[in-house]
Amino acid sequence: MTATAEPVAELRLHLPGLGLDLAALAWGDAGLPALIALHGWLDNAASFASIATHLSGARRVIALDLPGHGLSDHLPAAARYDLPLYVQALHAAAAALRLDRFDLLGHSLGGAIASLYAAAFPQRVARLLLIEALGPMADDGGDTLARWRAALAGAGNDRPGRVFAGVEDALAARCRITGQNPAAIRPIVARGVRAHAGGVIWRSDARLTATTPVRMAESQVHALLAGIAAPTWLLLAEPESPFLPHALLRARAACVPRIDIALLHGGHHLHAEQPESCARLLLRTPGAASAA
Repeated sequence: MTATAEPVAELRLHLPGLGLDLAALAWGDAGLPALIALHGWLDNAASFASIATHLSGARRVIALDLPGHGLSDHLPAAARYDLPLYVQALHAAAAALRLDRFDLLGHSLGGAIASLYAAAFPQRVARLLLIEALGPMADDGGDTLARWRAALAGAGNDRPGRVFAGVEDALAARCRITGQNPAAIRPIVARGVRAHAGGVIWRSDARLTATTPVRMAESQVHALLAGIAAPTWLLLAEPESPFLPHALLRARAACVPRIDIALLHGGHHLHAEQPESCARLLLRTPGAASAA
């Protein structure tokens, strides 16, 4: 797999139907088959900076900044970030890129969005590539009332922005909270801050931390996953992430008609920690690796 050192382009995509502009990073020759990449919650397109150098010899990699993240527009004050909005934004971005059919790669939140998009538009997705995600987070009903009340009360919408002395301080703060590998997420943090009051502040919309009013039931997630027609690859971290139990994901994988599962030792940002290994697995042919 040929590697390129830097993004070929910083893109700006206008989505007239949503009244938004999205930013994106692109790697690889424009004549190669397209792969759209979707990052995780509070991340941005730079999440794929490392793995793209190992994918771009075979694919034109276009990593989006999701709405409210990175250099993309924030939603208007009256709008709410939710999964249907993200799926609509992806569909509009593909139209802006003039892509009728493409590979789709998603990590974490991006993997949930990619799963739902592939179920909604099976004819558009040639290959579905997922890292640490298969479908959205669900609710068994136990937290539904508390979640609904907290969301409608506006919990999380008014959190003040913290000012850091610089990128390294912001990186250290995030790693203290999440336990992530600093080297793996440094590009994300560098793209995710902007100058403010003599230091830097997060670019992401503070409303992204607000409570989600309603989550799907697990049975609804299963029904949607059954609609995925594309050959699907699922990479999972070992040991498993506390919020992504492998048993749950294997039960979901049983709903997808064509899926391979592979385990890699590492943290939640596998694609940044082990970019070459992840790229090799994601570019394999169907059936080349048995489920782990």
